[in-house]
Parts: sequence; C-alpha cells; structure tokens
Amino acid sequence: MTIHGSCHCGTTRFELPSAPVEATACTCSFCSKRGALWAYYPMAEVKVEPQSSHAVYRWQSMTVKHGFCPTCGCTTLTETPDWSNGEPDFDNMRYAVNIRLLDNFDVGAVPVTVIDGKNLW
Repeated sequence: MTIHGSCHCGTTRFELPSAPVEATACTCSFCSKRGALWAYYPMAEVKVEPQSSHAVYRWQSMTVKHGFCPTCGCTTLTETPDWSNGEPDFDNMRYAVNIRLLDNFDVGAVPVTVIDGKNLW
C-alpha cells in the first residue's frame, strides 16, 4: 500500500512503497531539536516529487544530508548511508523519512526505538 507525505506547505512531496512498521527517535542534538521520527527506506523505493526549492543541512562529518523545506521549515527526508553495522555503508544509501509528515497515517501505532545519538556520534 503506497503511503504519501509532504511538508506543511506542500513544496516537498514524497511517496513510500509501504507504511513504516517501526520508527527511530534519535537523541542527538539535531534530531531531538527537530522532533523527527525516522523510518528507513532504500533510496530507490522512495519517490520524491520534483521541487522548486529544497534545502539541505550537513553537520560535522558532512556524511548525512538532512533535508528540510526552506519555505515552511519542516524536516523532511535525510539521505544517509546504512549504519546498521555500526559503520557507514556508502554503497547502501537510504532515506530516513520523517513519518510525522505522512498523510492519513497513525504515527502513534508505530513502535519507536530510541537511539542514543547524543552519546554515539
């Protein structure tokens, strides 16, 4: 079942191949201040509509591209290597999608795993 999402103003729109079955809440300074809940998908599986404007923020190692809408400020999609083995796998890039932006979706029904990003990175 395809799931749609967008930022508040609609400038950033995306489509997921399926509903997330789990989410991650990271305690790093960036994620906690933004309040995002992340679900991960291979980049090839996420359709992002062409946008007239898009902004990216990179911090420290410049490894992760945190996307946000420059019009309304919503945290949208983050381009990140797969970190499941504890090291960045740049051959397996994926999107971290802020599931708070999904349309007609019960975010509260998804189990959330907290990652101690404050002390990991």
